Formats: sequence, structure tokens, C-alpha cells
Amino acid sequence: MKKNALIIMVLTVLSKVFGLARDMVLSYYYGTSSISDVYLIALTIPMVIFAIVGTAISIGFIPMYTNIVKISGEAKADKFTSNLINSVILLSTLVIIISYGFAKEIVSIFAFGFTGEILSLAIFYTRIAFLSVYFTGLVYIFIGYLQIKENYVIPALIGIPMNIVFIISIVLSVKVNSILLPVGIVLAYLAQFLFLLPSVKINKFSYSLSLDVKNENIVRMVKLAVPVMIGVSVNQLSTLVDRTLASSISVGGISALNYANRVNVLVQGVIVASIATAIFPCISDMALEKNYTRLKKTIRTSILAANILIVPATIGTLIFAEPIVTLLYGRGAFDQEAIKLTSISLICYSIGMVAFGLREILSRFFFAIEDTKTPMINSSIGMIINIILNVILSHFIGIPGLALATSISGMIIALFMIKTLKDKIGSFGIKQISISFMKILFASFGMGGLAKLSFNCLGTFLSQNFSLLMAIGIGAMSYFVIIYFMRIEEVDIFSVSIKKKLGIGGN
Repeated sequence: MKKNALIIMVLTVLSKVFGLARDMVLSYYYGTSSISDVYLIALTIPMVIFAIVGTAISIGFIPMYTNIVKISGEAKADKFTSNLINSVILLSTLVIIISYGFAKEIVSIFAFGFTGEILSLAIFYTRIAFLSVYFTGLVYIFIGYLQIKENYVIPALIGIPMNIVFIISIVLSVKVNSILLPVGIVLAYLAQFLFLLPSVKINKFSYSLSLDVKNENIVRMVKLAVPVMIGVSVNQLSTLVDRTLASSISVGGISALNYANRVNVLVQGVIVASIATAIFPCISDMALEKNYTRLKKTIRTSILAANILIVPATIGTLIFAEPIVTLLYGRGAFDQEAIKLTSISLICYSIGMVAFGLREILSRFFFAIEDTKTPMINSSIGMIINIILNVILSHFIGIPGLALATSISGMIIALFMIKTLKDKIGSFGIKQISISFMKILFASFGMGGLAKLSFNCLGTFLSQNFSLLMAIGIGAMSYFVIIYFMRIEEVDIFSVSIKKKLGIGGN
């Protein structure tokens, strides 16, 4: 599991670099303008709507497929997969037809601040972008299938072809016609699908044209998936409220939130998603075998591993928010005002970085024990808290208030989930996790102080961007030196493993 998580993490970094490059290109050509707002809304709406179904598929598919293989064999599991694929294609068709007819109403819900020509353009872009729904659903299924077959490399790299297409479409939209922006969305998701297809074929997946929506396995999966869909729906509703309020506060508000959140999500995607992806097939097996001793140990190990990397990333982001935003986006149409707004929003998002990581990891354990209701309830509570805080905080501090509301609600829900999981399966080492967290926090503050001091000193004779990169490198090295001597379980295990491979300290 640890090896898989490390492989996924390394490959995800590469994939996320291309994602950042996409945002850098978008910010260079369009900044925080009405066009970038319209484009991001067209990108967000189909993604939000089908993420509800897609996440439910990815959560329900792995344990269902694993169970069918153990009981009935691989042929039956492939038939179930084919049935699911055909059902998703049918559902996608219905979603596209409905969304095309009600595009104006949908866009008005997602961005009620849009009026006149901007609203018309957003409707036009959104209708085109909705065609990507066909490929999104299939991608979720194929990713789950490949992870079951222990192929983590290809799923971790799907962001590369997708973002290459995004970048090309953004550049061409400036030089040729802006209609290439929404067309690029469809082609980007098609690229993901085509990238996965050869690996699915190599694993000898046997596709059939079967379609039986009343099949007992489909019905069981739907029953498990419904609470997941509701939970994801309320999470996406929180995103909807953020974007809607942002569209009414200022032009470019949606873009500023998006750019800030992309940096925040980069850490989540690289660290948390890598760990969550690697553990899910393993813990599904543990839950199926009722092996709760190993399950509890895996919970503790996963949280510690995430904290070792997320906590210093949080401190670093809080200290260097503005230089980071300047390095990534500060060129072209992205002016000083955009840098300032995005930097403050990034600080507000990063406050909840650890909580977002905990929530993502803990939810996988609930799903593994087939408890999809608890994450749904927690998400619903989080949505209510987030909406209330959105209205209050945005009134006082504008766009950054929306990011801060998201962070605060995330922290509250993470605490709820820890307590609920402990009540459900018993203690899983919260005291040990807390002690390790304090050690990691201490090391992170030490790292932050050294990095800031280095940045200030280097800035007297080097450019800001180069000083930042050097300071990050110095901070990272100092952090791992400090944490090596802090006696943290995961660090000790990792260092022993490295020493054995290098032939150091062995007998």
C-alpha cells in the first residue's frame, strides 16, 4: 500500500504540474476577466453535476466488483461492469438532453450575477461543455477497474493528456475563436477516456452490450451509492454557493477563487488523493474479511502519512501565499489586483488544508465498511455551516470570506468524522495521532522560520521567484532533518526501510 501511494504521489505531481500550467496559461491570456469567469462556469457545471454520479460510481464500483469476483468469478464481474457502463451511457444521454433544454436556468443558478451578453455566452459555452459528460462517467468506471487490477500508473497520469488539450484549446481560442474554449473542455475529457482505453483492453476486460438496470448487483450498488450521491451533492452545492456569491460580489471573483483553490487542491491531489486511492482497494478487502485490527492500523498510518506532508505545506502556503501566486500567475493579464485577491483567498483556503485531507481519507474508511450514510450526514451539516458562514464572512471581507467559510466548515466536519468513526469501530490511536501532529507542527514552524529567513536574505540579491524556489528547497531540507529526530512512527519506519535498501546500519 505504501509503495502504491508513493508511486501515485510521484505521478500525480507530474500530472498536477500540467494542471497548474493550464491555469497559468488561462490566467496569462484572460486574467480575472468576465471571459475567464464564463469559461470556468462552463467547465464547473457539467463537472459538478456528473461528479455526483461519478464519485458514487468510483466509491461503489471497487467493493462491488471485488465481491462479485470472489463469489461468482471474473466473467460475472465483467458482465456487471458492462451493465454499469451501458447504464451510465444511458444516464449521460438523459442528463445532456435535460441540461441542454434548461441551460439558461442552470447557469442562472450557478452564477446569478451573470446578465446580458455574459449570461448568453455562459449558456452557449455550457451547452457545448455538457457533451463531456459522456466521457466523464466512463473515465470513473475505468479508473476503478484499473485500480482493482493494481494498475495505478495510468489512472494517475490521466491529467496530462487532459491538460495538454486544455492548454492547446486556450491558446488557440485567443488566436482563432473563443468557441474553442468550450470545445476544448469536451476534447480534454475525450483525451482522458482514450488514454485509459488501451490499458483496459490489456487487462482483458470483456465488454458486452448487456443492459439491465434491475440487476441485483446494480440495485445493490445504487443503494450504496445514493447516500454518496447526496453527500457529494451537498458538497457540490457548497461550491455552487461559493461561485454564485462570487459572481455577484465582483467581476473576476470566480476566477480568483478558482486560481487560489487550484493551488490548495494541488496539495490535496498529490498527497491526500494518492493515499486515499492506494488504500481503498486494500481496506475494502479488510472490511470484507472483518479484519478491524488491520483496518484501525491503516487509519492511523494513513492520517500520519498525510499529516507529515500536509502540515508543512500548510505553513509554507500561509507564509508565502503572495510570492507563490506571483510565481504561478503573475504575468500577462493577471495584474497586481488579481494577485492580491487570489493570495488572500489562498491563505483562507490553506487554513483548512489539514481538515480537507482528514475528511477525504476518513470518508474512504466509512465507504469501505459500507457506511455511506455517515459521510452524507456530515456533508449535509458541513454544507449548512458553509452557507451560513459564506453569507456572513463574504459580507465583511468579500471574496476571501468564501474561502475562509469553506475552511472553517471543513475543520468542523473533520472533527465530527473522527468522533463518529471512533464510536463506530472503537479507538484507532487518536492520542498517538495527536502527539505526532504536535511534533509535525513544531517541525513545520521551524521549517517556516528558516524558509522565511532564507527568502528575505536571498531577496536582497536575487529575484523574488528564484528566492522563493531556493527558500522552499531550504525549508524542505530543514523540515526533514528536524522531523527525523522527532521519533514519529511513519518517519522511523520509512528511514529504516531506506537504510536497509542502501545497506546502511544492517547486520
